[in-house]
Amino acid sequence: MIVKKRKISYKKIFIFILILDALVFGTVKTASFVKEKFSNHRVEKYLASSETSIKLYSLDFTESIDIVRGTKVEEYEKKVTNKDTNEVYTKIKYNDKDYLLKEDVVTKDDVKDVVLETKKYVRTNVTVYKDNNNADILSYFPKGKELEIVGYDKLNSDGTVSMYKVTADDTTGYVYSKYLVDTVELAEKNYDEEGNYVIHSTKLADPYRVGMAGNLDFYPNEKPKFEDNVMPETVKSLYLNVAAIKDPDSYIKVANDIGANAFVVDIKDGGLAYESETAKEYAPTAYKYANDTKENFKNNVKKLKDAGFYLIARIVVFNDTHYAQDHKEDVIVYKANGALFGGQYWLSPYCRSVWEYNVKLALESIEMGFNEVQFDYVRFPDRTTSVNNQLDFRDKYGESKAQAVQNFLMYAADEIHKKNVYLSADVFGESAGNYVTGYGQYWPAISNVVDVISGMPYPDHFNAHAYGIKEIVWTVPEKLMTSWGKDVAERQKTIETPAIVRTWIQAYNAIHSPNITYGDEQIKAQIKGLYNNGLTGGWMTWNSGSNISKYASFTTAFKVNYE
Repeated sequence: MIVKKRKISYKKIFIFILILDALVFGTVKTASFVKEKFSNHRVEKYLASSETSIKLYSLDFTESIDIVRGTKVEEYEKKVTNKDTNEVYTKIKYNDKDYLLKEDVVTKDDVKDVVLETKKYVRTNVTVYKDNNNADILSYFPKGKELEIVGYDKLNSDGTVSMYKVTADDTTGYVYSKYLVDTVELAEKNYDEEGNYVIHSTKLADPYRVGMAGNLDFYPNEKPKFEDNVMPETVKSLYLNVAAIKDPDSYIKVANDIGANAFVVDIKDGGLAYESETAKEYAPTAYKYANDTKENFKNNVKKLKDAGFYLIARIVVFNDTHYAQDHKEDVIVYKANGALFGGQYWLSPYCRSVWEYNVKLALESIEMGFNEVQFDYVRFPDRTTSVNNQLDFRDKYGESKAQAVQNFLMYAADEIHKKNVYLSADVFGESAGNYVTGYGQYWPAISNVVDVISGMPYPDHFNAHAYGIKEIVWTVPEKLMTSWGKDVAERQKTIETPAIVRTWIQAYNAIHSPNITYGDEQIKAQIKGLYNNGLTGGWMTWNSGSNISKYASFTTAFKVNYE
């Protein structure tokens, strides 16, 4: 038997070697890939800090850019060490570029956890809210108070928060972050102590609990400009009471004829203009005696709005008989016997329930299309100084009168501005003086908070020879308004962010002898007096009866160029 020798296939051996080589090389390559992949593994994180911004470094360890906390990044697993300093950095990817973070910078898995501050201090007396989505007031914290941060409402695009959830003295609620600072030293300091603040701090306290001007808030308060709610550069307004608003067509015609561009419309003055749902909850008596249905009132307001007028909702705040009848606990009375001061139902500006009612009424009116809310009677009653210590003002938190007035307006501004609507406040003409009035109005403190401040310097309300004017002042309204306007201009200079000055002018005949008729020429004279001092924000004609014939007589006053 012949045995055949098996031929060796070199071709097959070569192929085998190639395959083996590929397998070995592939394994090594795969291992290298896995290693590389592992070292470059990234997870999504959010930058956290007790500050609003965080510094990023380039890969060469030099400072690069700042980004706000809450920013989403990708964090590398592997740390980076600076061999020169032995500092350890976290490597991140942001906007498709690699950066370094100092190791003490914290990252979080959830954006809700990125706010790391634990304490804040109150820099000015602050309202505490029950929660972060309505105007319900819980309490009050005074200047300098230490607060524990336990949460917040939302993170803004600049890294700030709108409201902190805080706790102190067994009270937990929400406060606006803009009223808080990081240290007790900053909290106890008053704004600009070495500058303009001195002007206010020198206003001495009086024995009537009005308070020192220096204890008020003068931190700059930039005024908003809402793109969807443009305020006319010069507001030229007629006043409509609860009866007048029922005839909008007639007033629209007169306003167009004389050149007015705005209306001040009563929401509440003595009684309610309409059956308000807010009043139904807070003041049933006011609701019961409302002047009109909500539907009718809303339709009449719509006519004014559709005609192109800027609309101002006027609300009398603390002089409110109807609310007082339902809430006698909020009324200023004599301590001894509970009798009304001066026989009038005057609500205390210290009472937060009164704040809530009026601000919620304002928010309700905004829904009807008003561009601005104007609060009147934002003060304590006058002529209380001689019996001040005999009265129960319902002062729960130990505030001065001037503080209560300013604090209310700060609360109102915060809520109303959320609706992209402006806030204005009416003040006595007297408050243009260089002092805190006995009823709690201090011009710079109010001007610093509201968007528009509206003095009421009616010529026949002044002493006959006020400002040393030889003539009876209501017979020379330009002279009077020029003198008064000079005081206003001086008050406006004492703060960095004053409100627009838009003044109430007398549009009724003088009530004192000589009982001159106030017509077109007297209106022009008052406006010219304002312009003499650069007070160009506009005017509003006060005529309590909204006398349409009187308004129609102003044939040229609204059309004159006073510049």
